[in-house]
Amino acid sequence: MEALFAVTLGLLTASGIYLLLRARTFPVVLGLTLLSYAVNLFLFAMGRLAGDAAVIGSGGQYADPLPQALVLTAIVIGFAMTAFVVTLALRGVGELGNDHVDGRADGEGR
Repeated sequence: MEALFAVTLGLLTASGIYLLLRARTFPVVLGLTLLSYAVNLFLFAMGRLAGDAAVIGSGGQYADPLPQALVLTAIVIGFAMTAFVVTLALRGVGELGNDHVDGRADGEGR
């Protein structure tokens, strides 16, 4: 299970960084979203989730609620950040007429 988490975290992080380095706003937004998913999975992995741990009720061992609370908070912050970045991207497209991250069209200024 640890290998699956490691591979998933690696793929999400690598894909997110690759998309962040693109020159268009939509891939940058997708890259930020993938990186936030990778961080959420990392926080879950650090919580040492067990299949037989009880969250509510009587059980031998209880699940740690801190990673769950951190991931819930990260989801809310990630959603707000994505909405803000999409709003900025739409405003940039409206004002500049293209979706290049530095405001220049392809081939302009090289």
